[in-house]
Amino acid sequence: MEATLYNQAGETIGTIQLNDYIFGITPNEPVMHQAMVRQQANARLGTHNTLNRGEVRGSTRKLYRQKGTGRARQGAIRAPHRPGGGIAHGPHPRSYEKKMPRKMRRLAVRSALSAKYAAEQIRFVDAFEFAQPRTKDVVALLDAHGLTGKTLIVIDSKNENLQRSANNLPKVKTLLAHYLNVVDLLHFDNILFARPAVSVIESFLGRRGTSGSAMPLPDNGSSAGKETIVQPPISSPTAAPTTPTPPIPGSSTPPTGSTQADTAASDEDTDEEEAE
Repeated sequence: MEATLYNQAGETIGTIQLNDYIFGITPNEPVMHQAMVRQQANARLGTHNTLNRGEVRGSTRKLYRQKGTGRARQGAIRAPHRPGGGIAHGPHPRSYEKKMPRKMRRLAVRSALSAKYAAEQIRFVDAFEFAQPRTKDVVALLDAHGLTGKTLIVIDSKNENLQRSANNLPKVKTLLAHYLNVVDLLHFDNILFARPAVSVIESFLGRRGTSGSAMPLPDNGSSAGKETIVQPPISSPTAAPTTPTPPIPGSSTPPTGSTQADTAASDEDTDEEEAE
């Protein structure tokens, strides 16, 4: 797919080729929501803490005797219902980290990019060139492109003049392409992409197997280019020669390894003895 390419002054200078797998898919809203919840949860420090009744300062002595005073029964002064007492079921330091498969994280970023591109909230700029850090230059850049509201500027590498120029604007943020995330994509109204940043995004979000090193198979149905595996012939096992074993005295069992003739001869002798 093609998109219009602008220069820094907001003039059209050509087109840029975009990957449909990144900017043209159907957004997966559940995955985007899961990725946003995960990112916001992982940003929490989890250093909150409260003191329970065993940690606050105070005596464990019973305030007064159980019966005979006419007042409600009371225990220690550190009980949760008393002023200055401990906090019941309060928060303690813990980790809010959530895990998410890499394929789902990348799908969430691609879905956010596709949703923003379909809403015409992404513009591609050839390059950002600033001679010196100056906030007025960033304001002029946004005015030239007719952008109002919160704007995210995505660059491929560190640009100190651009980053320092945008720091004074509360609704403008610069971000390296390697740190592209769902929260920033959905938070900002407009996104400005530098042309080199698109190549960086496609390097880790593009479809696998599309690199120039892949060798596709021929389409004519021939076996050219296919690896032929030759199976070695299966040889029949060779029978090992049998060694005759000596007969056991007092046993009618013929010895192992005897021939059929010996077996037949022994049967004839047995028949003659029975006839006598």
